[in-house]
Amino acid sequence: MGQPVREYLLTLCVTVAVTYLLTGPVRKFAIAAGAMPEIRARDVHREPTPRLGGIAMFGGLCAGLLVADHLRNLNGVFELSNEPRALLSGAALIWLVGVLDDKFELDALIKLGAQMISAGVMVIQGLTILWIPVPGIGTVSLTQWQGNLLTVALVVITINAVNFVDGLDGLAAGMVCIAAAAFFLYSYRLWFGYGIEQAAPATLFAAILMGMCLGFLPHNMHPARIFMGDSGSMLIGLVLAASAISITGQVDPDAMALFAGGERNATRAMLPVFIPLLLPLTIIAIPMADLILAIVRRTWKGQSPFAADRGHLHHRLLELGHSHSRAVLIMYFWSGLIAFGAVAYSVHSGSMWIVLAIAALSALGLSLLLLPRFTPRAPRWAEGLVPPRYRHAGRLAEAAAEAAAWDATGREPEPVRPIAAGVSGVNGATAVGPRSRFPDRRKADSTR
Repeated sequence: MGQPVREYLLTLCVTVAVTYLLTGPVRKFAIAAGAMPEIRARDVHREPTPRLGGIAMFGGLCAGLLVADHLRNLNGVFELSNEPRALLSGAALIWLVGVLDDKFELDALIKLGAQMISAGVMVIQGLTILWIPVPGIGTVSLTQWQGNLLTVALVVITINAVNFVDGLDGLAAGMVCIAAAAFFLYSYRLWFGYGIEQAAPATLFAAILMGMCLGFLPHNMHPARIFMGDSGSMLIGLVLAASAISITGQVDPDAMALFAGGERNATRAMLPVFIPLLLPLTIIAIPMADLILAIVRRTWKGQSPFAADRGHLHHRLLELGHSHSRAVLIMYFWSGLIAFGAVAYSVHSGSMWIVLAIAALSALGLSLLLLPRFTPRAPRWAEGLVPPRYRHAGRLAEAAAEAAAWDATGREPEPVRPIAAGVSGVNGATAVGPRSRFPDRRKADSTR
């Protein structure tokens, strides 16, 4: 089992390296090509930032598949299955449409049609759902049309869920990376733990998807130097959906009864496999919840479901008072808790400790959500170790500094001018207009 792990690690590292090294040149190309849209009212960033980061991510996808095709253990995935070719075909099409959208702002219906066509391309080449395992009934075989429609629906929903959550620096790439890591652990266990070769393509897809996200994240963390754009968000959404379809719709759950000591034990030990598409939906639960809430909210207001607004989950975190980085980390936390909690429960569904751990971590997550509602004060003996805003004497020190400035200049110090919304002036950006003598060190309000 050690040799396949080393080959997966090599594939992961090559994908990370290629994606990371390509992102810099792609950024320069995006600037030269003018793929830097104007700042919109719902945007968080304060200066135009180039998009087209999906070009580098697609390069990482191609490099990962090419390396895996030349490795001894992973080469069997390409010889025994047509799924890698199906993935590459669908990914190339959706990536091309995303690149055009990043440059020319395509209509939402055109992108929706492209997503359905990309899913259809994968279906034609064999990447489709063949059956659905139902608890108490067994494996339910689907007709060709039923499987195709379900596959297309899952691909479109996953792509749009990832696209909707791509609103903060590093948010979409990090959440998809967490989902891919959970998928990898789950599918690797099926392949090498149970000897089910049908799980091999999904394991490879998950490893490559992790590499794509990890290679892009250093350029995309706050403050982002480049955005993945629709060319990247739709691409990683399609790869994530392909992994879900491969592991859920083509692995026969009845085969695991041979290794788990009977049908009842197999059902209990591998619970997510027997609940149709449960694990994929739990892994993208946060983006999926954001998607559903956005559709309901916009439809209720009489707007198009694809109309942009400021009501996404990450917008609400910012409105609660969380900083940009803290909002991203909170989303990471909940994504990891749901994804890895589902994987852990699928391995030991009878363990009460897993349920208790998930409940305790959920309580911790709720506490983090409510953190801006109160301002903690450090004990007096620890005031020297914390920022001034957490000290009891913080206001007195500020008043003393203001009095000292008055005595030194003989006149009242100039008031602090807050940074206007939409004007660059944070994180090394160039401000438009005159600067105040006493710049505001507080975080500027979000423009989203």
